[in-house]
Amino acid sequence: MVNYIDNLTTVTAERERIGTELNFAKQIQYSSLPTKFPAFPDREEFDVYAYMKPAKEVGGDFYNFVLVDDDHLAVWIGDVSDKGVPAALFMMSINIMINIRTCMGGTPAEIMAFVNDNICEHNGENMFITIWLGILEISTGRLTFVNAGHEDMAVYRNGGEFELYKTKHNIAVGIQSGMVYQDFEMQLGKGDRIFIYTDGVPEATDPYDTLFNTDRMISALNERKDGSPQEFLKIVYTRVKEFVGDRTQFDDLTMVGLELK
Repeated sequence: MVNYIDNLTTVTAERERIGTELNFAKQIQYSSLPTKFPAFPDREEFDVYAYMKPAKEVGGDFYNFVLVDDDHLAVWIGDVSDKGVPAALFMMSINIMINIRTCMGGTPAEIMAFVNDNICEHNGENMFITIWLGILEISTGRLTFVNAGHEDMAVYRNGGEFELYKTKHNIAVGIQSGMVYQDFEMQLGKGDRIFIYTDGVPEATDPYDTLFNTDRMISALNERKDGSPQEFLKIVYTRVKEFVGDRTQFDDLTMVGLELK
């Protein structure tokens, strides 16, 4: 009995230590992402909001937005092919790399090619990352973006409804070096909104193994199509939670909303 109690005490202490370290890792991960909103309180031309819920204590999803200069806002979202601590460490290094390279200038495709080559060179774990990266010219509403194997964004045109905006998908980052990525452009007007997300949204699963899917996602978005980014992200998450019920979350879930005012 004494040995059993000693072993139980040791195991419990080890679990508490691991739990403390994971909680610390979670705090570090969140500190690397913008979590204070409004993100740019001095800018009235646009509104941006994000939400992330990892499947475990830490996860492989990430997002970010940064003003490259007074007239250009860069927004990106990504999903590492793994979960847990390894994916969290990987995602933090990628997020920092994208941030630094984006602030150096260039198109989204050029930035993605740079990131891909650097990741391929130091990718001993053979993980890959899907990334959507866009740069908005605030004064004109011109959005230039690249999709590296990521989910198609949803777009709302002022007076209309949210719809999927499908384009060609480039190869995910980290698979093969020397890749050439393709930029796409679209024009946003005042009141237009975009919604980008990771596959944890459409692939959320109910107790009967049914996927939430993009149709339900678009339907949820249109419940708050005239709302702020915070409002239409909140309704999507609410509908996902209702759909999943008591089912354990199996994938990271991340969303970013942007409105041009």
